[in-house]
Amino acid sequence: MIGQEHIDALTKILGDKGVVTRQEDMQAYEIGARYDQGRAAAVLRPATTAEVSAAIAYCVRNGLAVIPQSGNTGLVSGSTPDGTGSEVVLSLDRLNRQFELDSDNRSVRVDAGFRLSDLNRRLEEYDLFFPIDLGADPRLGGMIATNTGGSRFLKYGDVRHNTLGLKVVLADEDGTVLDLDCDLRKNNTGVDWKQIFVGTSGAFGIVTECVLNLERVPKQTATAFLVPAGGAHVLPLLNAMEERLGAYLSAFEGMSKNAIAAALAHVPSLKNPFQGGNVPDYVILAEISRTWEPREGEQSLDAVLESVLAEIWEMEEAPLADAFVGPPHEIWALRHALSEGVKHLGKLIAFDLSFRRGDIMAFCDHMKAEMPDKFPGVTVCDFGHVGDGGVHFNLVVAKDSPLLTEANLEQRLRDWVFAVAVEQYGGSFSAEHAIGRRNQAYYDFYTPEKLKEMAGGLKALTSPGKLGSVLFG
Repeated sequence: MIGQEHIDALTKILGDKGVVTRQEDMQAYEIGARYDQGRAAAVLRPATTAEVSAAIAYCVRNGLAVIPQSGNTGLVSGSTPDGTGSEVVLSLDRLNRQFELDSDNRSVRVDAGFRLSDLNRRLEEYDLFFPIDLGADPRLGGMIATNTGGSRFLKYGDVRHNTLGLKVVLADEDGTVLDLDCDLRKNNTGVDWKQIFVGTSGAFGIVTECVLNLERVPKQTATAFLVPAGGAHVLPLLNAMEERLGAYLSAFEGMSKNAIAAALAHVPSLKNPFQGGNVPDYVILAEISRTWEPREGEQSLDAVLESVLAEIWEMEEAPLADAFVGPPHEIWALRHALSEGVKHLGKLIAFDLSFRRGDIMAFCDHMKAEMPDKFPGVTVCDFGHVGDGGVHFNLVVAKDSPLLTEANLEQRLRDWVFAVAVEQYGGSFSAEHAIGRRNQAYYDFYTPEKLKEMAGGLKALTSPGKLGSVLFG
């Protein structure tokens, strides 16, 4: 709890709508998207950058710890308070007024509290979109703080690649506002300061405004489910498609049999496209796209995709065992249902990992072979962005499993998975979910001391106040 004098002072800064203290009203800000829950001293809801600055300056001067919260869709306990009831949550949910489109520059200047879906809805009439495709619907500030990637990273890159400028409030006694709102794509005039605030979990400052690169909405798409001849054939299949399709290839998503089965069971309206309803061991969702309307005499994308798949089928030691070209909305519906389907199987322990593209299937095969001996009763339900080396390595413990009585089960699983991923395969323990309290110990363990020292120095320089859930340094 914090004193009433602080609540009164913050209410004077933000107004009655800008401060929430009733316990029942704070619950939505205290409970995370998956399994984390804390207790807040208060929730601050500033509506402008100036209000963020004034509130942060007050909190720093009075030693109040602040947890920035964007859409609260994160999965690593980075946006919710701890259990002490002493931390203040600062939400971006009212910071959603500014929207300045520059269609000639293919960019938009927008408040960081916009949800991804709201931004793209506003951009529809201009045939533009912010090209980060996610199953969740986060706010832009959180996407920047965690450097999200998504299903079309292969073609469009991550948030870092698509961020041109930022406005940031630092957690110092003045609530300093850094105006990094550059809308240039080329600007080599010194340190690219905005990058300090991309992917660093909000610990160095609170993003309140951003200038984003936009892309033209595809006017033609074609999709297919591809069944590789085996795990070792996934990378050759990807290479063959990249060689033949180039920039047309916009997604190459891997889905395991267990993950697909969970989605089909959880969402009965989904169409099972596989012969006899038998789900293969591993399936690739491939998408190709073009930004222009079909031209007279031009081969359709469905025909392009079918022709390429036929070529690959005829390769020596063909990496493709089967393929199903189908309507994009049906094919993506299955991919987007995976997370919810897996979550309903039992207790979910989720990992967001990345590897060199050539190692991703070797890692998954290794873990599936070792799991029955290491952790009998744990089911692997992996899926992810194979085209960029990312995998959502989900482990599910059945609701009636005796493993759930083990107090340290999750800790043992995390220690083992991260050790194999990082130490044996040279991977990352966080591909796009950032750090957060859930990954703090692994950041501390795997990050070299000099890098931690440098990160701690940047934290002290930019935001010496108590900001964020991540401890750098």
